[in-house]
Amino acid sequence: MDSPESVPAAVLLIRDFVNSYEPQVDDETLATPAALRDWFAGRGLLPARTRLGAAELAAATTVREGLRSILLGHGGHAVDEAAIAAGNEILAELPVRLEFGADGYRMLPAGDGALDPALVGLLEAIRQAKEERTWARLKVCDRTTCRWAYYDSSRNQSRRWCSMAGCGNHLKMKRAYAARVARGARGSD
Repeated sequence: MDSPESVPAAVLLIRDFVNSYEPQVDDETLATPAALRDWFAGRGLLPARTRLGAAELAAATTVREGLRSILLGHGGHAVDEAAIAAGNEILAELPVRLEFGADGYRMLPAGDGALDPALVGLLEAIRQAKEERTWARLKVCDRTTCRWAYYDSSRNQSRRWCSMAGCGNHLKMKRAYAARVARGARGSD
């Protein structure tokens, strides 16, 4: 696993948001509107007193799964176009404004929706990652049962698993076993 020190802050935010749901064990961190608020408030993207409801929870998890699908593409996997489209539909309604400063610009919420600051914060993190050329290094694990997001810090950006010790080792052993079985089947003909 990546140490938080080796992952740029913008990428860390996106990675942790995508990993708020762990498909391998069906563990949903953002199970309630309060949990969603607390997650974003803990990262400075929402005030702790913000009231969120079921609609905001559904919107956030839809955007998250759209992001997961985009990260699948970064890893060379087929993407779920419907998940991306659903996330884009939500983001299309998000009012955003640009603010210029000495260091360039940043995106800020332009509306008053309760979830707007958090979603714009995610978009701002993606913009930063793109500018820092770290966006494409954010990928999803090659193991279909895992799909954990990770930052590929390898020199040639060829990492395929969230961890070599876990998922990488499992997949390599599975392929080796299949090759042995295939050799055995050819030998018994």
